[in-house]
Amino acid sequence: MSYVGPDFDPPGPRRSRRGPMTVAVAALVPGALVGWLVWQAVGDSGGGGSTSATSTTSSGAPGASSAAPGSASAAARTPSASGTDDGKPPSSTFSGPATPAASDLPAAAGSLKGKVVVIDPGHNAGNFQHSADINRKVNIGTNWKECDTTGTSTNAGYTEARFTLDVARRLRTLLQQEGATVKFTQDGDRSWGPCVDERARIGNDAHADAVVSIHADGSAAGNRGFHVILPASVHSGGADTRAIVAPSRDLGERIAGNFVRDTGSAPSNYIGGGTGLDVRSDLGGLNLSTVPKVFIECGNMRDSKDAALLTSGAWRQKAARGISEGIVSFLRG
Repeated sequence: MSYVGPDFDPPGPRRSRRGPMTVAVAALVPGALVGWLVWQAVGDSGGGGSTSATSTTSSGAPGASSAAPGSASAAARTPSASGTDDGKPPSSTFSGPATPAASDLPAAAGSLKGKVVVIDPGHNAGNFQHSADINRKVNIGTNWKECDTTGTSTNAGYTEARFTLDVARRLRTLLQQEGATVKFTQDGDRSWGPCVDERARIGNDAHADAVVSIHADGSAAGNRGFHVILPASVHSGGADTRAIVAPSRDLGERIAGNFVRDTGSAPSNYIGGGTGLDVRSDLGGLNLSTVPKVFIECGNMRDSKDAALLTSGAWRQKAARGISEGIVSFLRG
């Protein structure tokens, strides 16, 4: 099943996938129906916003995630093909519920006392000025990969790094109101990075109950919607995700369901077969995690309609709320 909401272009031809769908049709039908009802109620009007009103300075200009950015102007000319994977295709997909049950609604303030949540704002606005540092290879278990990337941007220059940090800060406020202890991998307090292995290590060392890495994609125009990336089962080198695959999937499904409801955005029409969920084995931030962790690509910065949402402060607040409610639901069990 896939979600197509008002003013949402129909999905294009699906790329071939390697993993089978793991949820029976009987389970998908009610989830898809609820998702369709949500679209009928809220449409595709998550926020106004103008890409031209939020263009960044040269210090935040994005570069290509698979090439070393040589300068601010070069980085601005070559936005990333993807905010998290250097343009590599996803490894597999799976299906799962896109909307939560009524019992998944967040509890009263203070319900997360004693819980630790690590928020990982993807990329860093200063990465493009430190090409040698971020292009250094680190071991992610399955292979070696760049320390970090510059991320992508809207056509008007609003960078992924600015977006992720803004949503992360909004999310922190919401989770702290619920009583959680919240830690960041970076809070605009570093000139570059951290590397993907360090991002994973921060969550591990905090013994986090949940970790969420926030991103926005850089796909082709016409590709729209969000998707949540879950860790594949990896056991190679220093990576062993076998113990976190199931809880991470639970976390991701709950975030996806609440994100639909709070933002009015549909699951991706180009990744995940309409489920809003995707499984990956090539991301160091997931491979090296020993605690439940997911990535969320909140939308496609290179599509004008998604960009109008991503550059809206009102919509970013809705995005933070959807992610927060998914985390709260997960931690409540």
